[in-house]
Amino acid sequence: MMTGGCLCGKVRYEVTGEFSDISNCHCSMCRRVTGSAFGAFGGVKWRDFHWLGGEELVRGYRSSGKVERTFCSVCGSTLQNIYDEQPDVFYLALGTADGDPGCRPEYHIFVGSKAPWFDITDSLPQNDGWADGPPGTG
Repeated sequence: MMTGGCLCGKVRYEVTGEFSDISNCHCSMCRRVTGSAFGAFGGVKWRDFHWLGGEELVRGYRSSGKVERTFCSVCGSTLQNIYDEQPDVFYLALGTADGDPGCRPEYHIFVGSKAPWFDITDSLPQNDGWADGPPGTG
């Protein structure tokens, strides 16, 4: 089990299952929403995710036609990427974990639009777009 939450601590959650499809996303939207060189996200089954507090403070922003990004309405912390095509899974912002989430990135995606000031120095696979096609197609 892993717990986590937002910067102000008003939104809290727990994950009781395993993460899947862990990636570092370098697309411009993930860079902007995290304020960093990339967003680190891991797939979580909805059945393994539980709000512990502050669910009423979570807001969504539809950043593109098929994805909603959630965040804390108090402090602005990025929480989830929810894809319409994947009703059983969403992608949790790993930076919101209280400690070690117990998983490691498996690959980089959207490196074709990565920040020019950031060099990828690990040996993980790098993909210019989706690793296996858009969510829900692989």
